[in-house]
Amino acid sequence: MPTAAPAGGFTPPIYPYARLDALKTRAADAPGGIVDLSIGTPNDPVPGIVVKALAEAGPGSAGYPRAIGGPVLRGAAAGWMERTFGVVVDPVQVVNCIGTKELVASLPHLLRLRDPSRDTVLYPAVSYPTYAMGAALGGCRAVPVPLDDDWHLDLSAVAEEDAARALLLWLNEPGNPTGSQSAPAPMAAAVEWAGARGVIVASDECYVEFNWDDAGEPVPGATALSVDVDGVLAVHSLSKRSNMAGYRCGFLAGDGDLVAYLGSVRTHAGMMVPGPIQAAAAAAWADDEHVEVQRVRYAERRRYAKSRLGDVGLLDAGGPSSFYLWARSADPAENGWGVTARLAEGGMLVAAGDLYGDGGANHVRIALVQPLERIELAFDRLAVATPRTLATGGSQP
Repeated sequence: MPTAAPAGGFTPPIYPYARLDALKTRAADAPGGIVDLSIGTPNDPVPGIVVKALAEAGPGSAGYPRAIGGPVLRGAAAGWMERTFGVVVDPVQVVNCIGTKELVASLPHLLRLRDPSRDTVLYPAVSYPTYAMGAALGGCRAVPVPLDDDWHLDLSAVAEEDAARALLLWLNEPGNPTGSQSAPAPMAAAVEWAGARGVIVASDECYVEFNWDDAGEPVPGATALSVDVDGVLAVHSLSKRSNMAGYRCGFLAGDGDLVAYLGSVRTHAGMMVPGPIQAAAAAAWADDEHVEVQRVRYAERRRYAKSRLGDVGLLDAGGPSSFYLWARSADPAENGWGVTARLAEGGMLVAAGDLYGDGGANHVRIALVQPLERIELAFDRLAVATPRTLATGGSQP
């Protein structure tokens, strides 16, 4: 039997997505089965070049891999940064990580070891839950930053006391779950705000290759490293761009001193990605063609799902980017959990918005990670069951 934490010790809360388990069971009973659009697990094929690289690297990978990443992987990541953003990053300014969730959760702890004089992590008020959890695991204060009407950070709302104590500011563009667009102006404003206050920036740019404008056309995304490198880290992942969530491999790049420090500590801790996975990751970062295929998939699903929101009593309430839709009910009386339960009855599992912060309580996140025919099935089933008054903005009878 596990024992309770001593008085004053840390007791982890229930994992956010575990709160969906009962509804997941309910959705599975729908004719045709569950269409799971909640967590965002990729369901598209891993690129062939990745599978080939993984297989070829296996026989020669008996030794310990480098925690910071081998030179081929770091060079491939740097090359991708230059092709994508026009930013030249020396491979020594790149450190490998075991998927970016691990990095998000551990970064505040590692940075506070470096500078114990600061104890606060600032993060978007509606965002990936691991930003706040990472602060807790690092013994830091987690302070949410309000978002503006376009779901970008409103840094004018940060109290000066919190800014003075801030160790780290998280950015996330395109935003999860809000779909905020990655654009140079909000990125620059945030980096400059942090730099003026001596706050390290960690810019989570994992979905930057799925960046669209209001018309649904692809537009180049931004990186915080285009604004400044000093005190700035950019975080990138293969989970969605290459459908490699199960491979667990990402990287951070930026400020040379910070990267060297983090690489050293992570080496002492043995935070290593297996050699064959590193080879597969290098192949993925070196190739852009498979990403264009995935971009087309997500764009098609996004257009379709947006066109069907009204049929199931929902309104699009988010930004134009990423492979998520951030939606709310057409009925003001129906909150995010009400929507989530209603959709689960029809076999579609989505994520209630308050999993991403109190500011998301009236929303849901729809992850467009299932094949289009499964998404079509889910909307068709729900459209039959959704009261017309709700679909058109009225109240449920």
